Amino acid sequence: MNINRRRFIRQSASMIAGYSLLTKSLLPANKDIMTVNGWMAADKMGFALTHEHILVDFIGADKVDPSRYSANEVFNIALPKLLATKERGCQTLMECTPAWLGRDVKLLKRLSKASGLNILTNTGYYGAAGEKYLPAHAYTETAEQISARWIVEWENGIDGSGIKPGFIKSGVDKFPLSAVQAKMVEAAALTHLATGLTIGIHTGDGQAAIEELRIIQSKGISAEAWIWIHAQNEKNRELHIRAAKSGGWVSFDGVHADSISECHDFLQDMKNENLLDHV
Repeated sequence: MNINRRRFIRQSASMIAGYSLLTKSLLPANKDIMTVNGWMAADKMGFALTHEHILVDFIGADKVDPSRYSANEVFNIALPKLLATKERGCQTLMECTPAWLGRDVKLLKRLSKASGLNILTNTGYYGAAGEKYLPAHAYTETAEQISARWIVEWENGIDGSGIKPGFIKSGVDKFPLSAVQAKMVEAAALTHLATGLTIGIHTGDGQAAIEELRIIQSKGISAEAWIWIHAQNEKNRELHIRAAKSGGWVSFDGVHADSISECHDFLQDMKNENLLDHV
């Protein structure tokens, strides 16, 4: 976390006082969280970074493979950064790299134990970036079939590791959604119905977010099960407010030196509408 991000957090603290980064409405009814090390009581989460990536491979779903990197090398590079993050008060980190984009749950578990950070991994597929990171079966299988794959990861663990996902991660580009991107959202909704896991979707613009919400709610699911990731990419603030008023979660992330002022303005908008509890 650089100095500008720390300054942004301090500036925003007065606005979000009384709310944690992961408030109680976003938690499962049983108040437990699934980490790479198993169940954890929600009140042990503490300060949580809700959208991070330790390892990502941008080669594409047709070429991604663990042999492309050394897990030991990644471990040695990442561990000091995670320890520094923990020293600054972070206790929990949600690792948002999905399958076919470099997800390595065994590495995450190893880093969690070494750093003392609680780490959550995910199930789901990433349909954004022109669908470069979708496996071939995403096009041929139904939403129900794809969801069944993700539900198996929840029930049995990921890739035989016994490590289970703590949330669902997907991604879409801008509106209108392609057929396969819409199918990923539907599969995420079906997976939520079977598992109770929260759905976080990388989203290209506000109209795409509203379409995601329509698909999710068409399955009888509360908007509170959904997070609009990268909402700062949408400049129409009325769409932020509309999504939050529906009960959904609006994530202003990717904070850096050039975006701090705008993110602060977004938070001020939400405060003016009494919606900080859905940020």
